[in-house]
Amino acid sequence: MNRSILFDSPFLLGFEHTRSLIERAAKAAAESYPPYNVEDRGEAGIRITLAVAGFAPDQLSVTVEDRQLTIQGRRDGDQARSGEAFLHRGIAARGFIRSFVLADGMVVESAILGHGLLHIDLVRPEPEKRVITVPIRTVG
Repeated sequence: MNRSILFDSPFLLGFEHTRSLIERAAKAAAESYPPYNVEDRGEAGIRITLAVAGFAPDQLSVTVEDRQLTIQGRRDGDQARSGEAFLHRGIAARGFIRSFVLADGMVVESAILGHGLLHIDLVRPEPEKRVITVPIRTVG
C-alpha cells in the first residue's frame, strides 16, 4: 500500500498507529462485495446493513479485534446440487470479508440476520464520569 506523504514528515512522530488506521480504512473502502449501507441512528448509534442473501447464520461471522469490525461470509464450495444447471447465475455465491475501522469506545451491540440482510448495531456508551481526589502532601 502507498505510504502517505503526510505521515512521513519528521515533525509527526509517533503517529504510526494513525497511519495504520488510515491504511486499513482505505483498504476496506476498496472492497465492493457485498453491498452495504451505514445508517446514522442518532443517539442510538450506527447501523451497518450488508446484503447477504443466500447466507445462513452458520456461514457468517462478526468479530471485533483491535478496533476493526470484520464480517465474514463463508460458502461451502460453489458446486451445483445434482441436477442443477443454471441458464443465468446473477446471485453472487462467493465468500467475502468486509472490514470497518471503529472509533475508540464503539461497541457492537447486536447482529441480526433477516430477509437476506445482516444488520449490525453499534453504540458508543457514555463514559462513566469519575472524580478522582488527589491527596495533597506537605513537605517538612
